[in-house]
Amino acid sequence: MKSFEELECWKKAAMLRRNLSALVKTFPIDERFRLTDQLVRASRSVTANIAEGYGRFHYQEFTQFCRHSRGSLFEIIDHLTVAEEEKYITEHQLNEFKRTIQECCAILNGFINYLQRAKKTGIVSEPKIIYETIN
Repeated sequence: MKSFEELECWKKAAMLRRNLSALVKTFPIDERFRLTDQLVRASRSVTANIAEGYGRFHYQEFTQFCRHSRGSLFEIIDHLTVAEEEKYITEHQLNEFKRTIQECCAILNGFINYLQRAKKTGIVSEPKIIYETIN
């Protein structure tokens, strides 16, 4: 693997980030420095933490950064719930984003498990296998 951009967990999170970026452009202007900013920052945090963990070249640190990414995914759900309560998005949109976030979490959890196994065994296999086994 030559780059974090090859990781399935990063690819799925990047797609989520792009979709959220498009969504928040429809929010009221007075939310620009509040909810919009929080959603953009949280979505960027997911991919940024995966990238930073990759760059650490250490299983334990990479695992910790992936856990931070997972936390940011749950933060996004909370912000989207607020957006739905404020009627900036529909319940259907909220549920679609939740489904995507659950998929991101499943892939990320699989990758975290892979990292923990690789740390214990010292055997590094193709992480893509983890993604294929959860689908």
